[in-house]
Amino acid sequence: MSSLLSVRNLTKKYNYFPALSNISFDLESGRIVGLLGPNGSGKTTLIKTICGLLQPEEGGVLVMGNPVGVESKKVISYLPDSTYLGTGMTVREIINYFKDFYADFDEARAYDMLAKLGINASTRLKTMSKGTKEKVQLILVMSRRARLYILDEPIAGVDPAARDYILNTIISNYDRESSILISTHLISDVENILDDVIFLKEGHIVRFSSVDEIRGVEGKSIDGLFREVFRC
Repeated sequence: MSSLLSVRNLTKKYNYFPALSNISFDLESGRIVGLLGPNGSGKTTLIKTICGLLQPEEGGVLVMGNPVGVESKKVISYLPDSTYLGTGMTVREIINYFKDFYADFDEARAYDMLAKLGINASTRLKTMSKGTKEKVQLILVMSRRARLYILDEPIAGVDPAARDYILNTIISNYDRESSILISTHLISDVENILDDVIFLKEGHIVRFSSVDEIRGVEGKSIDGLFREVFRC
């Protein structure tokens, strides 16, 4: 069976500096994978390359057997680490835009999540707090019935009281044939939902393991192992 995501010998440089160095890994369906590493490790570069926003110098990416392009982008739902929505629009207008743009967008799912978070669809983004804007973005991303969800710091600007609900939203609103790749610095908050982890350091993968292996064989938490590997 082919992998949902296959990354092979991926190298990306900025002014001859290697942000990613010969990275290879496979991601199967039905997994939630944490992409973890300190600032400057290459996490966002990897994510943007998978999404087709950056072009590598060497290597390549296949999504469901397709190279990065129109077909791969149809099945990837991407949450960037910054707000990109027009702040003058209401949430309802943005939902209509997504519904027109993405064939797999589930409008009913979006309104259900908005209601559960107490967000009024008539509100304009420019009147919202940073955290609420990020919740809206996450709702839009998770309302697509995609095969691969790529989330870059999805809970960074969310208050601690809302993090559990946000994480529950993530794990309860994707199909089991899909997978999630989630980049975050808040490891202790997300480690209970992860199946696998990728540790990225200076553009290299230094660890790709299942969470069960780390906990069962090594007897460590993901946060504890991360601090050990990166000496935090």
